[in-house]
Amino acid sequence: MAFVSKARISLILLLCLVNRNGCERTGPFNPAEALVKAKNAAAGKLGPDVKTFNVLDYGAKANGKTDSSINFIRTFKAACNFRGNAMMVIPKGDFLIGPIIFQGPCFNPSSLIIQANGIVKAQADLSYFTGGADDTDWITFQSINGLILSGTGTFHGQGAKAWKYNDCAQKSHCVRLAANFKFNKVNDAIINGINSIDPKGFHIMVTVCRNFRLLNLKLQAPGDSPNTDGIHISKSNVVKIAHCVIGTGDDCVSMIHGSIDISVNKVICGPGHGFSVGSLGHYDDEADVNKIVVTNSSLTDTTNGVRIKTYKTDSPSKASSIFFTDLIMNRVKNPIIIDQEYGNRRSTQTSKVSICDVRFVNIKGTSISKVAVQFLCSKSNPCEGIQMNNIDLQYVGPPRDQQPFESNCTNAKVSYVGLQNPPPCR
Repeated sequence: MAFVSKARISLILLLCLVNRNGCERTGPFNPAEALVKAKNAAAGKLGPDVKTFNVLDYGAKANGKTDSSINFIRTFKAACNFRGNAMMVIPKGDFLIGPIIFQGPCFNPSSLIIQANGIVKAQADLSYFTGGADDTDWITFQSINGLILSGTGTFHGQGAKAWKYNDCAQKSHCVRLAANFKFNKVNDAIINGINSIDPKGFHIMVTVCRNFRLLNLKLQAPGDSPNTDGIHISKSNVVKIAHCVIGTGDDCVSMIHGSIDISVNKVICGPGHGFSVGSLGHYDDEADVNKIVVTNSSLTDTTNGVRIKTYKTDSPSKASSIFFTDLIMNRVKNPIIIDQEYGNRRSTQTSKVSICDVRFVNIKGTSISKVAVQFLCSKSNPCEGIQMNNIDLQYVGPPRDQQPFESNCTNAKVSYVGLQNPPPCR
């Protein structure tokens, strides 16, 4: 396929260029109040003070064939520029759109609501995304303070035709394919209830965001779809993920450089590569990772369970205060792993990422690997403050494998409390 066969379609809204101060949302963000508002929007119970902006009224076609990109843009622009409380509505029906950017800031005095109940499909042809995903994701929200994206709608990336062009398994500096959603500089946001299917790249990217919640989401792609991370977080703080079901071809949740105060709670993961901190050390001058909690979640038939991974490079940074607690593993290949030789094991370089204060607490279930716990840490920066508390994993792999069920530790300072199965490192 020639990626230059069609002109790139990417529509950017430039709003509030003259008076940015007029775009500020009034009052502090109240997450509980915003969640109630999201639920009321889903139930059609919003008060008369909220003006609705329906994409059909702006010319969108619900026939699944006509590209409605410009109509979605016009609807968002009208809702975002409205000086009162506003809700953009994507009703039931089938819609087709190319890459679009919803650019803020907005004039609404409270969080802009986008109520999505329809099926929205991406253009399948990669020629619509010629800039590469760093320039062209599918649906991008940018520079918005106060956003509620809610509903029962489905966003289908039509990625199956594009996955064969993903070369990230062969190149460490590859050009990633388009994410279904990218949130860039979006603060005080709730994403609730929507479905994402078969993205070309990631399902959801959250970058340079603050006070961001992702709730009750269902993210689906085949287990062999390349680099289709569920939720990918970078350079963001206070991000809470809860009550989600994620089955995809890469990490269910990945948290890379600059991720601070991230909570993953009650998430069902599988298939996929599990919950991952990293990769870290990939770029120069990476920000530290701190205050990560993954809890009350399950993993089924995943390649990894909970993992911290860093490249063997000269880029120094620190990953600390990382807690994996109350997790259930079902037939997981590598349940607990720290890998500081990720990407290039043959290199004589050692990772300059420091890992400390990591706790694995109350983790139980089954492993299909005889090495259920593996800490492969950096020789120049050994892992410190690793605590294993009540680990109960059982081997359910091939019965003919005579290797002992065990833990392996290299350059790691580990302490143990309570039950340990497999046995602690020697």
